[in-house]
Amino acid sequence: MTAKKVRTAITPIREENFSEWYQSVINGAEMAENSVVRGCMVIRPWGFGIWETMQKVLDERIKKTGHENAYFPLLIPKSFFQKEADHIEGFATECAVVTHTKLENQDGTLVPAGKLEEEYIIRPTSEMIIGKSFSDWVHSYRDLPLKINQWANVMRWEMRTRMFLRTSEFLWQEGHTAHETEQEAREETEIMLQEYKKFLENYLAIPVLEGEKTPEETFPGAENTYTVEAMMQDKKALQAGTSHYLGQNFAKSLEIKFQSRNETEEFAYTTSWGVSTRLIGGLIMTHSDDDGLVLPPKIAPQHIVILPFLSRKNSNPDADTAVLEKCKTLQNRLEELSFSSDTIDISVKIDSSEKSGKNWDWVRKGIPLRIALGERDIEKGGFMLSRRDRPANEKEFVSFEDIERIPEILEEMQNTLFEKAQKFQKENITEISSLDDLKSHFLEKNSENSPAGFVICYADKEINEEREQLLKELKITARCIPYAYNKKDEQGNPENSESKCIFSGKTTTTKIVYARAY
Repeated sequence: MTAKKVRTAITPIREENFSEWYQSVINGAEMAENSVVRGCMVIRPWGFGIWETMQKVLDERIKKTGHENAYFPLLIPKSFFQKEADHIEGFATECAVVTHTKLENQDGTLVPAGKLEEEYIIRPTSEMIIGKSFSDWVHSYRDLPLKINQWANVMRWEMRTRMFLRTSEFLWQEGHTAHETEQEAREETEIMLQEYKKFLENYLAIPVLEGEKTPEETFPGAENTYTVEAMMQDKKALQAGTSHYLGQNFAKSLEIKFQSRNETEEFAYTTSWGVSTRLIGGLIMTHSDDDGLVLPPKIAPQHIVILPFLSRKNSNPDADTAVLEKCKTLQNRLEELSFSSDTIDISVKIDSSEKSGKNWDWVRKGIPLRIALGERDIEKGGFMLSRRDRPANEKEFVSFEDIERIPEILEEMQNTLFEKAQKFQKENITEISSLDDLKSHFLEKNSENSPAGFVICYADKEINEEREQLLKELKITARCIPYAYNKKDEQGNPENSESKCIFSGKTTTTKIVYARAY
């Protein structure tokens, strides 16, 4: 006998088609939809509410590290990009270019007119335009450090798009700083990397490996790129945030220079760092299930929905009025509470709409707690509570006197989701010791639709055509040189013993993570 298929709110389920499941979660939660502009999306209120919560938390954390918000132009003169050859080479194929200033009506057809003498690039990133302002603002070492953050949209043409993960236009924050010394700039890069790690783990409940990118994966024009890499439920990697040490490369091309303490003219050391709406995609793929979105309480736009049970066709209006009044009283009591050490105020919505199936709508939206309240519940002195981190049909009765339990439940849910994701990550990281192991791991044992997780191995940082071709055949990339597997002692010496690079056979102490990735 074949086992009876369990009914789920989302089809297909993860095991059947992870890519389609991911899109179904977005559709079911009404988070976003395709725009009439190819490769772009409309972010609907529930999806944007998640981004607003992320933005609020991150903005506060960024400001606490001494940064100020500013805003810079969307359009960047093409000549600015030509000043930094490596940078433009990295973004050239993704740039959208503005060539004209207006449209003219010619026989009923609108055509571009007013050709620009110099084209403008719609920002793919803002190092060049922000660097120009820095060159105007910085004159003396007394003007440093300069720490600026921008919340903005950027445009990068994409051939193959996927909502939140890779769209032509997306939202992000980009930090840009200038420093007097290399040490200060490198410290800044590390501070922001750790801020991203804390944010991902403490708020999004997504465990990450932080580390340095290999040279071929380094941001165009940077000397070093540092990253936080997360593992999705299909075991692929997601680059969740990056922090770049730019050295003096951009300072020299944009004339960001200052009079030093020794009264000599010096170039500043700069950094840039950012995270984007890609984090929403990571959130979906880390926690959601076959009934839809699952949200960690700390990042949810709302924490609780109260669903009143009312009489059908308003057959008992007095009882319905009493239920709605009790719902409002319960909402007020709950919103006086907060949870977590961050003192997050609990947000509560009453859904008294006549929409059928609204309980499942909220399941698919991933709201952490659902409260059902009817006349009989009031008589019993409580309500029915359902948690989104447990099966959708599971519920418990909670008395009105035990309402103080709610913050504890939300905190427990936050911790449970992180621990579950952390356990999954650890179980799917494999250490290997040879090139044959690498090939076997990604070719023989695993198909592209069932990736093999993360592989850790001894490997040097060099890249050549042979290695590049092999990685391409295996459809994997070097994700990072992870701190956790490349620890150093107090003197800065590697703690790893020496071993052979699985590619070149050269002696190395470096371990690198390889994986298939988004």
